[in-house]
Amino acid sequence: MSSTPPPGTPATGAPGTPPAGNLDSAVAARLKRGPDGLVPAIAQQYDTGEVLMLGWMDDEALHRTLTTGRCTYWSRSRQEYWVKGDTSGHVQRVVGVALDCDADTVLVRVDQTGAACHTGDRTCFDRDVLLSTGDQ
Repeated sequence: MSSTPPPGTPATGAPGTPPAGNLDSAVAARLKRGPDGLVPAIAQQYDTGEVLMLGWMDDEALHRTLTTGRCTYWSRSRQEYWVKGDTSGHVQRVVGVALDCDADTVLVRVDQTGAACHTGDRTCFDRDVLLSTGDQ
């Protein structure tokens, strides 16, 4: 993990404007970030469609994800970037990245090795199923 200034600092620009950085300017201009400079990033297993987890990205995390082929997120609790799998070995190899229609959410299609959830579960959505119609 590497620590850098948290999102929303002067280096990333004023709220509502694209942060400075290495992310392609056309992509940066489209992103709709929250007040903290972050966008939700959904990790999905590329071959099964299984939703694995939700993380948060700023422009730098998205740039790193696009250029390294490994998912990089911004940890809101630790206030630093983290590459999924660097400490756990549960790597997310990037297969594809897309923005939703509003450009306020990133979908990262990955090949997940091991558990995606910090609890050790395959996904972060295994424990508290609120509704299941049985059509799974």
